[in-house]
Amino acid sequence: MPIPQVARELTHTRRIRYEGYKRADGLWDIEGHLSDIKSHDYELQLGVRRAGQPVHEMWVRITIDDALNIRDAIAGSDAVPYLNTCERIAPAYQCLIGMNLLRDFRRQVKAHLGAVRGCTHMTEMLGGFPTAAIQTLSGERDKTAQSGQKPFQLDQCHALATNGALVKQFYPQWFQPSAEAQDQLQTKDKV
Repeated sequence: MPIPQVARELTHTRRIRYEGYKRADGLWDIEGHLSDIKSHDYELQLGVRRAGQPVHEMWVRITIDDALNIRDAIAGSDAVPYLNTCERIAPAYQCLIGMNLLRDFRRQVKAHLGAVRGCTHMTEMLGGFPTAAIQTLSGERDKTAQSGQKPFQLDQCHALATNGALVKQFYPQWFQPSAEAQDQLQTKDKV
Protein backbone atom coordinates (compact mmCIF):
# COMPACT_ATOMS: atom_id res chain seq x y z
CA MET A 1 0.00 0.00 0.00
CA PRO A 2 1.47 3.40 -0.87
CA ILE A 3 2.58 5.67 1.94
CA PRO A 4 -0.20 8.20 2.66
CA GLN A 5 0.35 11.85 1.79
CA VAL A 6 -1.48 13.03 4.90
CA ALA A 7 -0.07 12.67 8.39
CA ARG A 8 -1.97 10.12 10.39
CA GLU A 9 -1.93 8.38 13.76
CA LEU A 10 -2.80 4.74 14.41
CA THR A 11 -5.76 4.55 16.80
CA HIS A 12 -7.09 1.02 16.40
CA THR A 13 -5.88 -2.41 15.27
CA ARG A 14 -8.16 -5.37 14.63
CA ARG A 15 -6.53 -8.69 13.97
CA ILE A 16 -8.33 -11.83 12.91
CA ARG A 17 -6.27 -14.99 12.66
CA TYR A 18 -7.32 -18.47 11.62
CA GLU A 19 -5.31 -21.60 12.29
CA GLY A 20 -6.08 -25.13 11.13
CA TYR A 21 -4.95 -28.30 12.88
CA LYS A 22 -5.04 -31.95 11.85
CA ARG A 23 -5.99 -33.99 14.90
CA ALA A 24 -4.75 -37.45 15.86
CA ASP A 25 -8.34 -38.77 15.72
CA GLY A 26 -8.74 -37.89 12.00
CA LEU A 27 -10.79 -34.74 12.61
CA TRP A 28 -9.71 -31.13 12.10
CA ASP A 29 -9.75 -28.07 14.38
CA ILE A 30 -10.16 -24.61 12.91
CA GLU A 31 -9.51 -21.82 15.39
CA GLY A 32 -10.37 -18.19 14.91
CA HIS A 33 -8.96 -15.44 17.11
CA LEU A 34 -10.08 -11.81 17.03
CA SER A 35 -8.43 -8.97 18.91
CA ASP A 36 -9.16 -5.23 19.01
CA ILE A 37 -6.43 -3.05 20.46
CA LYS A 38 -6.38 0.72 20.88
CA SER A 39 -3.14 2.67 20.68
CA HIS A 40 -4.42 5.06 23.35
CA ASP A 41 -6.15 4.75 26.70
CA TYR A 42 -9.80 3.93 26.05
CA GLU A 43 -12.67 4.81 28.37
CA LEU A 44 -15.15 2.02 28.96
CA GLN A 45 -18.12 1.87 31.33
CA LEU A 46 -16.01 -0.33 33.61
CA GLY A 47 -13.02 2.02 33.58
CA VAL A 48 -10.07 2.78 31.38
CA ARG A 49 -8.50 0.13 29.14
CA ARG A 50 -4.86 1.12 28.79
CA ALA A 51 -3.21 1.54 25.39
CA GLY A 52 -2.09 -1.82 24.03
CA GLN A 53 -4.51 -3.84 26.17
CA PRO A 54 -7.17 -5.68 24.15
CA VAL A 55 -10.70 -4.33 24.24
CA HIS A 56 -11.81 -7.59 22.57
CA GLU A 57 -9.92 -10.85 22.57
CA MET A 58 -12.17 -13.66 21.45
CA TRP A 59 -11.81 -17.22 20.23
CA VAL A 60 -13.95 -19.72 18.36
CA ARG A 61 -12.83 -23.28 17.68
CA ILE A 62 -14.77 -25.71 15.55
CA THR A 63 -13.97 -29.36 14.97
CA ILE A 64 -14.84 -30.70 11.52
CA ASP A 65 -14.65 -33.96 9.62
CA ASP A 66 -13.33 -34.45 6.08
CA ALA A 67 -16.73 -33.46 4.62
CA LEU A 68 -16.55 -30.15 6.57
CA ASN A 69 -19.38 -31.08 8.91
CA ILE A 70 -19.04 -29.35 12.28
CA ARG A 71 -18.70 -31.96 15.02
CA ASP A 72 -17.94 -29.61 17.92
CA ALA A 73 -17.80 -25.88 18.61
CA ILE A 74 -16.53 -23.82 21.49
CA ALA A 75 -16.22 -20.07 21.98
CA GLY A 76 -14.62 -17.93 24.66
CA SER A 77 -13.32 -14.49 25.50
CA ASP A 78 -10.16 -13.35 27.25
CA ALA A 79 -11.02 -9.64 27.05
CA VAL A 80 -14.43 -8.00 26.63
CA PRO A 81 -15.69 -4.43 27.08
CA TYR A 82 -18.63 -5.45 29.32
CA LEU A 83 -17.54 -7.86 32.03
CA ASN A 84 -20.04 -10.54 33.15
CA THR A 85 -22.18 -9.89 30.08
CA CYS A 86 -20.28 -10.40 26.82
CA GLU A 87 -18.75 -13.72 27.78
CA ARG A 88 -22.15 -15.23 28.69
CA ILE A 89 -23.02 -15.72 25.01
CA ALA A 90 -20.21 -18.24 24.37
CA PRO A 91 -22.40 -21.38 24.88
CA ALA A 92 -24.71 -20.19 22.07
CA TYR A 93 -21.98 -21.10 19.57
CA GLN A 94 -22.63 -24.80 20.13
CA CYS A 95 -25.54 -24.34 17.71
CA LEU A 96 -22.87 -24.61 14.99
CA ILE A 97 -22.65 -28.36 15.64
CA GLY A 98 -24.24 -30.20 12.73
CA MET A 99 -23.79 -27.39 10.20
CA ASN A 100 -21.62 -27.90 7.13
CA LEU A 101 -19.10 -25.20 6.18
CA LEU A 102 -19.88 -25.55 2.47
CA ARG A 103 -23.68 -25.76 2.58
CA ASP A 104 -25.35 -22.44 3.29
CA PHE A 105 -23.12 -21.87 6.33
CA ARG A 106 -23.10 -18.08 6.40
CA ARG A 107 -26.89 -17.83 6.09
CA GLN A 108 -27.36 -20.37 8.89
CA VAL A 109 -24.91 -18.48 11.11
CA LYS A 110 -26.86 -15.27 10.58
CA ALA A 111 -30.16 -17.02 11.32
CA HIS A 112 -28.89 -18.67 14.52
CA LEU A 113 -26.39 -16.12 15.84
CA GLY A 114 -27.26 -12.79 14.20
CA ALA A 115 -28.16 -9.65 16.18
CA VAL A 116 -28.67 -10.33 19.90
CA ARG A 117 -28.53 -14.13 19.48
CA GLY A 118 -24.73 -13.96 19.37
CA CYS A 119 -21.70 -11.74 19.80
CA THR A 120 -21.25 -9.40 16.84
CA HIS A 121 -17.49 -9.96 16.79
CA MET A 122 -17.52 -13.76 17.12
CA THR A 123 -20.30 -14.09 14.57
CA GLU A 124 -18.48 -11.81 12.12
CA MET A 125 -15.33 -13.91 12.55
CA LEU A 126 -17.22 -17.07 11.54
CA GLY A 127 -17.51 -15.77 7.98
CA GLY A 128 -13.87 -16.73 7.36
CA PHE A 129 -14.13 -20.28 8.66
CA PRO A 130 -15.17 -21.96 5.37
CA THR A 131 -12.14 -20.67 3.47
CA ALA A 132 -9.82 -21.33 6.43
CA ALA A 133 -11.09 -24.92 6.49
CA ILE A 134 -10.60 -25.33 2.74
CA GLN A 135 -7.02 -24.10 3.07
CA THR A 136 -6.45 -26.42 6.04
CA LEU A 137 -7.67 -29.47 4.12
CA SER A 138 -6.10 -28.49 0.79
CA GLY A 139 -3.18 -30.86 1.38
CA GLU A 140 -5.68 -33.69 1.36
CA ARG A 141 -6.62 -32.89 -2.26
CA ASP A 142 -4.57 -35.68 -3.78
CA LYS A 143 -5.97 -38.25 -1.35
CA THR A 144 -9.54 -37.22 -2.20
CA ALA A 145 -8.86 -37.29 -5.95
CA GLN A 146 -7.40 -40.80 -5.65
CA SER A 147 -10.48 -42.00 -3.77
CA GLY A 148 -12.71 -41.26 -6.77
CA GLN A 149 -14.67 -38.59 -4.89
CA LYS A 150 -15.05 -35.12 -6.35
CA PRO A 151 -12.52 -32.87 -4.56
CA PHE A 152 -14.39 -30.56 -2.19
CA GLN A 153 -12.70 -27.40 -3.49
CA LEU A 154 -14.17 -27.73 -6.99
CA ASP A 155 -16.96 -25.25 -7.75
CA GLN A 156 -16.19 -23.34 -4.55
CA CYS A 157 -14.44 -20.46 -6.31
CA HIS A 158 -14.11 -18.92 -9.78
CA ALA A 159 -10.67 -20.41 -10.44
CA LEU A 160 -11.82 -23.95 -9.69
CA ALA A 161 -15.11 -23.95 -11.60
CA THR A 162 -15.67 -27.37 -13.14
CA ASN A 163 -16.07 -25.71 -16.56
CA GLY A 164 -12.76 -23.84 -16.25
CA ALA A 165 -9.27 -24.31 -17.64
CA LEU A 166 -7.65 -25.22 -14.29
CA VAL A 167 -10.09 -28.05 -13.67
CA LYS A 168 -9.63 -29.23 -17.26
CA GLN A 169 -5.86 -29.31 -16.70
CA PHE A 170 -5.56 -30.61 -13.12
CA TYR A 171 -8.85 -32.49 -12.59
CA PRO A 172 -9.83 -33.64 -16.11
CA GLN A 173 -12.21 -36.32 -14.80
CA TRP A 174 -14.31 -33.56 -13.17
CA PHE A 175 -14.20 -31.12 -16.08
CA GLN A 176 -17.61 -30.22 -17.51
CA PRO A 177 -17.62 -27.80 -20.44
CA SER A 178 -20.13 -24.96 -20.16
CA ALA A 179 -23.35 -25.15 -22.16
CA GLU A 180 -21.94 -22.47 -24.48
CA ALA A 181 -18.76 -24.51 -25.08
CA GLN A 182 -20.81 -27.65 -25.72
CA ASP A 183 -22.94 -25.75 -28.26
CA GLN A 184 -19.76 -24.58 -30.05
CA LEU A 185 -18.43 -28.16 -30.16
CA GLN A 186 -21.71 -29.44 -31.58
CA THR A 187 -21.69 -26.68 -34.22
CA LYS A 188 -18.12 -27.63 -35.25
CA ASP A 189 -19.13 -31.30 -35.49
CA LYS A 190 -21.98 -30.44 -37.86
CA VAL A 191 -19.77 -28.37 -40.20
